[in-house]
Amino acid sequence: MIPRITITDSAKEVVDKLRKQTGTELMFHQSGGCCDGSSPMCFEKGDFKVGGSDIWLGNIHGCDFFMSSDQFEYWKHTQLTLDVTPGRGSSFSLEIPMGIRFIIRSRIFTMEELDDLEPTKSAEEVIS
Repeated sequence: MIPRITITDSAKEVVDKLRKQTGTELMFHQSGGCCDGSSPMCFEKGDFKVGGSDIWLGNIHGCDFFMSSDQFEYWKHTQLTLDVTPGRGSSFSLEIPMGIRFIIRSRIFTMEELDDLEPTKSAEEVIS
């Protein structure tokens, strides 16, 4: 199965640092809302409440990745890759004090890949 969400080695290093700092599991959520718009945000697991309007895209480097269903409609034909870039974002994401921010890179799935994608789940299926 082809994953809908992947992660770069640089982003893995940041996740590892944040996990060590917080001493807990982490999660990601990407909305189309305020602050950095549709930037992915990293939280301690459970600090951001996901619900019926969120979609689980997969697990990357031990972190569940959720997206609002409205955003998913725009992104469902693309493979997303979580990466980091220098610069301070304007969100509540855990990496912001480090002077970096998580970003999403994307590519459109091929027609062949669309038939073999990892299934999504509702956030409620994952958190229950």
